[in-house]
Amino acid sequence: MNKLLILVVEDDAPVRNLITTTLKLHDYRFLTAANGETALIEASSHNPDIILLDLGLPDMDGINVVETVRSFSENLPIIVVSARDDESEKIKCLDAGINDYVQKPFSTAELMARIRATLRHSSAAEQQSGTFINGKLKIDYVAHSVYLDGEEVHLTNYEYKIL
Repeated sequence: MNKLLILVVEDDAPVRNLITTTLKLHDYRFLTAANGETALIEASSHNPDIILLDLGLPDMDGINVVETVRSFSENLPIIVVSARDDESEKIKCLDAGINDYVQKPFSTAELMARIRATLRHSSAAEQQSGTFINGKLKIDYVAHSVYLDGEEVHLTNYEYKIL
C-alpha cells in the first residue's frame, strides 16, 4: 500500500468522491475537507504529502488557503484543481506558491500523472537541498541535525532514523 497521504479540498461532493475513489484505486491514503477552514486544520494537524485544492470554496477563496499553508510550510506540494480558466487566476496561484494547476473537467489519468510528477519534483528538491522544512520543524539531512523553533533538538541515532 502506498503510504502517502493526500488532502483533498473540494466542496462539490461528486467531484470529491471521484478524486477520492481514484486515489483509493491507486492505494493512496487521503483526508477530505469541504471548506477552507477544515482544510487548514487538516493540513496543519496531519501533515499531508500533497494537497489537491479547489479554489471555489464556500468559506474562503482557495488562494487564501494556499497563502496560509505557505506561512507554515514552504515545501508542502499543492495542486489546484479548479474550473477557473482565467490566465490571471493561474498566475496568481503560481505566484502564491502552488506547484501545479489542473483545470476541470479533468481526466483521472492526468490528475494521477500530475500527482506523481509533483511528488517526484518535491522529493528531488528536498534531496538536492539536503533539508526538510515544515512549519517550525527543520531537518538537515547532511548534518543529521533537527531543529524545532530554531533550536537544535538532540536525538539518538535511533530517534533520528524514526524521524
